Amino acid sequence: MRSARRAREAFGVVVAQTRPVFGEVERNVTQALRLVERALAGRRADLVVLPELFHTGYVFRSRAEARALAEDPRRGPTARALRAFAAQHGLTVVAGFCERAGRVLHNSAIWVDRRGTRGVYRKVHLFDSEKRWFARGTDPWPVFRCGPARVGVLICFDWRFPEAARSLSLRGADVIAHPSNLVLPHCQESMRTRALENKVFAATANRVGEDVRPGARLGFTGKSQIVDPTGRVLWRAGARAPAARLVELDLALARDKRVTRRNDLFLDRAPGLYRALVQGQERARA
Repeated sequence: MRSARRAREAFGVVVAQTRPVFGEVERNVTQALRLVERALAGRRADLVVLPELFHTGYVFRSRAEARALAEDPRRGPTARALRAFAAQHGLTVVAGFCERAGRVLHNSAIWVDRRGTRGVYRKVHLFDSEKRWFARGTDPWPVFRCGPARVGVLICFDWRFPEAARSLSLRGADVIAHPSNLVLPHCQESMRTRALENKVFAATANRVGEDVRPGARLGFTGKSQIVDPTGRVLWRAGARAPAARLVELDLALARDKRVTRRNDLFLDRAPGLYRALVQGQERARA
């Protein structure tokens, strides 16, 4: 059982809420990083979380358009800009981006530090028209080391599937980085539940504004937030304006999985009884 009396481990997280202009990649990247710099204000942080598709905007009108804006996660201009920023400030950046992998496109999240691109997560639960442009990710939700923390990654609509966050917590995540472009009204409150039911921190970076495209108009809900393992909101942005905030997290709170003196979140699980979750899906597909 993990002890609640361990020494406090401080971990600084910046969540940035941006307002991208569709297709204006250089402008979007520059404005997002300026927003983060203002939040840092000369202070130290360990992790920065930027929204889903933060460099391109969200509402693609064709696969060809998505391909034209997609980038390689190691050699693309967005990855290079993020890498330079991470090296300058000695931190890790998690950012949602449009990934080109050969002939295949993915709605992905990249994480970079001073050493370069360290990993990519390809979104598993694609939302609505995303299925027209992107291939579904097939790898497990990742957990990576970031200083003293173990950080897991979800993207946007992954919030709707509690198995995703639980998978990350079982793999040891202290913090869930959650790049998002949210349009449904329930995510922010649901992520409080995800944090509570797994006793982890959750950092959701959403966007604001609208993508107005030929024949399509879509608005985004803002309210980016950082939530602690009790479900308490440590910071939440407004619904309309770009914003960013540096919040210091106590990782010890995520590593004590006790609920009461006699209950432990992980030790009290009954995995043998949960097989019906998978069996039911297999029957539905049969």
